[in-house]
Amino acid sequence: TEKFKRLKNEGNDFVKMGEYEEAANKYSECMKLNTEECTVYTNRALCYLKLNKYEEAKRDCDHVLQIEDSNIKAFYRRALAYKGLQVRKKNMPGI
Repeated sequence: TEKFKRLKNEGNDFVKMGEYEEAANKYSECMKLNTEECTVYTNRALCYLKLNKYEEAKRDCDHVLQIEDSNIKAFYRRALAYKGLQVRKKNMPGI
C-alpha cells in the first residue's frame, strides 16, 4: 500500500540522518499495516542496535527468522544484538 511505502521511506530517511528513534517509530507504524514485511523488522533492528536496545533488536530478528529462516540481515543483526547483550552483562556490577 501507498501509506506503507511512505512510512518505510520516511524511516529510511531518518536512518540516513542518524535519527534512529524516529526511524524506529516509522518502522513500527509500518508493522501495523503489514506484519509479514521482513525489511521493516530488520531495519528497526538496526535502529535498536544503534540505540543499544539489544533485547528489542533480538526480538525483531527472531520474528524475521520465523518468517524467513535464511534472512542474512536478521542473522547478522541478531548476532550483533547477542554481542551487545554479552558486553552489557559483562559491564554490569555484581555479575
